[in-house]
Amino acid sequence: MTCPPPDRPSATRRQLLAGLGTAPLAASALLAAPPAHAESRKPADVPQQPQEPPARTLIAGPAKARLRPAPAPESEIWAFDGATPGPILRIKQGETLRLKLENRTTAPLALHWQGLRGEASQDGVGGFSQPPIVPGESFEYRLTPPDSGTILYRPLVVGGSSEPAGRGLSGLLVVAERAPPAVDLDLPVLVTDWLIGDDQAIQPFDPRSTGSAAAGRLGSWLTVNGKPPPQPVRLPPGARVRLRLANGCNARIMRLRFDGAKAAVVAVDGQPTETFEPVHAQLPFAPGSRYDVVLDLPIEAGVSVNVTALIGPGLPLVRIVTEGAARVPQAAAPALALNPALPAAVRMQDALRPEMVIEGGARLTPERTLDYAGLDLARPWLVNGGIGAGDGKPLFSVKRGTPIVMAIDNRTAFIQPLHVHGHAFRLLHPLDDGWENYFLDTVQVPEGKKRHIAFIADNPGRWLISSTVLERFDLGLWSWFEVL
Repeated sequence: MTCPPPDRPSATRRQLLAGLGTAPLAASALLAAPPAHAESRKPADVPQQPQEPPARTLIAGPAKARLRPAPAPESEIWAFDGATPGPILRIKQGETLRLKLENRTTAPLALHWQGLRGEASQDGVGGFSQPPIVPGESFEYRLTPPDSGTILYRPLVVGGSSEPAGRGLSGLLVVAERAPPAVDLDLPVLVTDWLIGDDQAIQPFDPRSTGSAAAGRLGSWLTVNGKPPPQPVRLPPGARVRLRLANGCNARIMRLRFDGAKAAVVAVDGQPTETFEPVHAQLPFAPGSRYDVVLDLPIEAGVSVNVTALIGPGLPLVRIVTEGAARVPQAAAPALALNPALPAAVRMQDALRPEMVIEGGARLTPERTLDYAGLDLARPWLVNGGIGAGDGKPLFSVKRGTPIVMAIDNRTAFIQPLHVHGHAFRLLHPLDDGWENYFLDTVQVPEGKKRHIAFIADNPGRWLISSTVLERFDLGLWSWFEVL
């Protein structure tokens, strides 16, 4: 069940982007002035403040896990609270999560919360939004998600993300809706890619390898929720399942296919969207991407429903088998309430129009092989002619509320998945100023192509635009902007 490198995509852009959308926009807190003569009120009449939530401790440290089926030996990994993936953190929309991360690994850490709108100081980028958490130290995150959604947490440290993530550090934060749709099973599904040898040992990490200047660290084995695939699920015929699909791989870009039941996408990258069926029952699945998908199972017993990664001949990730007495089929797939905090439109005629030009990496020869000649493996990727922060200046600096239409020009031989921190955007059509009907926080820009995204810069702070292929991020494929 070895995973070969993914094929080069040949689908159209609309197929590749059929159903993407996410967003974060910061909401200002309005502080009401105290009523007159408040001091004369009796203590019993004074509204009680919400109790401070206790801090939860999350320990990152060495552990063992059996990644391949028995009798394969266990692998030495890094884990959160002794398991990979880490615990599913569940809170309700509007609640506060206090999380103390203790670092018992040998590498600096920070946790990025991909898809969470919040304060820039809590974005979790070591060396940018916070000091890296050095081994033996800890850091407390205080998160109050204003939106519901499925959020991926994994290490993000400038120059040092690939190894802690590739050793097993990742997990999901699930922020429940105030009125969630009725389902028989709400199942988080975190897919992880491992580069392991025949002895099941995780292979060494070389940040300046030729792989880091190409596709990134592609593993030899996939796991689903830390176990060998497929994850087995048994449910009654006619049951309804909500899958929270997340790609926690370092670099593997793949496509998902749904077999045996009609899939309805209800949220992308954590944000609700108008319900849609994936084109050809498939979805693009880049590192960092998340989808909430509702499946209504067939009413016959003994039927298999598969979620398959299109790698090689196809690798089933989740296999649902119907058994027992049938349930009465439910009505059409539920639609989640759209996020009212996201803008209905972006006034593009008033927008600032920055450009992000990505160059470098291995070159593709006419024989379809990769050429590394003359490439500096210490800095193979360039953004607007530099790497990372470059000269320390932001890509752009704007006042809060400024509309942005940003061009992303991918001049490399590889698909570039990019994540905009702290904000959500629309993907514009290549030939006009219309946009896809979904919000995104992560977009795939095809090799040799240019794409435009539009959003309102309304979350104060400094924010990254970063490659979700961690080896590329570590070697400088990122930039940043500032909202004042």
